[in-house]
Amino acid sequence: MAARAGGGAHGAATAGNDATGPGHGVTRPAAAPVAHADRAPASLPPRRLALPARSLRAARTFAHVLRGLATTTFVFPFVSADRRRTLTQRWSVRLLRVLRVECRVAGPLALREGNLLLVANHVSWLDIFVLNALHPVRFVAKADIARWPVAGRLVRGAGTLFIERARRRDTHRVNRIVADALAGGDVVAVFPEGTTSYGDAVLPFKSSLLQPIVDAAGHLQPLALRYRGVDGAHTTAPSYVGDDPFIASFWRVCGEARLVVEVVPLPPIEASGRHRRGLARDAEAAIRGVLAPDADSLVNPPVSG
Repeated sequence: MAARAGGGAHGAATAGNDATGPGHGVTRPAAAPVAHADRAPASLPPRRLALPARSLRAARTFAHVLRGLATTTFVFPFVSADRRRTLTQRWSVRLLRVLRVECRVAGPLALREGNLLLVANHVSWLDIFVLNALHPVRFVAKADIARWPVAGRLVRGAGTLFIERARRRDTHRVNRIVADALAGGDVVAVFPEGTTSYGDAVLPFKSSLLQPIVDAAGHLQPLALRYRGVDGAHTTAPSYVGDDPFIASFWRVCGEARLVVEVVPLPPIEASGRHRRGLARDAEAAIRGVLAPDADSLVNPPVSG
């Protein structure tokens, strides 16, 4: 369940409180506190955890991952697809809670449209868990993720589709599987950038993985993802870019007092009769329009530690 994969301020749903899972309800953000000139601003909590708290969070996360592995190995083969989706969502919600990642979604996912392909910018290995906490989805991810220790087996068990991007023929194979998944009622998500970024900009979208939604005459919905720290500033702590090892990114996330991930669903785009390159350009432009205002406030790229 991990990858290296009309928004607006209409409301905020918190992972663990979204309307798609059992017992979840949509919540709206609380009113902002009134500022008074004669009062000193409340001090912000520390951004980083001390080593003992950080280590405890890492241990709790590892235990949760082991439970996920046990579920995908010993439970998934014997339950229905609907039950697997429910368990995946619950596991993802719990993971975000353990890591103190608050998920805020501004606007609805276009789930009623059917034949839905979600397209998002890619920042972190957390992205898949964030989206699965909102609604269970099938992801298309780079094949090297399947070779990750522990996490690779976990995401494979959750139904992630792996692609060898360097082999054009493999794209055709994956597109056939995606088409079958869409026909079977699954929501599929892809990261068209093909890699991760620090979240301050959108890399050029590759269009090859968008062909199945064109063939299915369905809808594509762009999603903008961005991460903020406890101080509200755009943070690169969860980023997983270039040669940055997974363990370094994971350790940074464990060290953050709290993270907020904002998911901004944008208006769905009808794919029927469109060329995939045009769809890619439209989705890229929509996401870029959401993320551009944050470019100047982005903190420096993270360092391990």
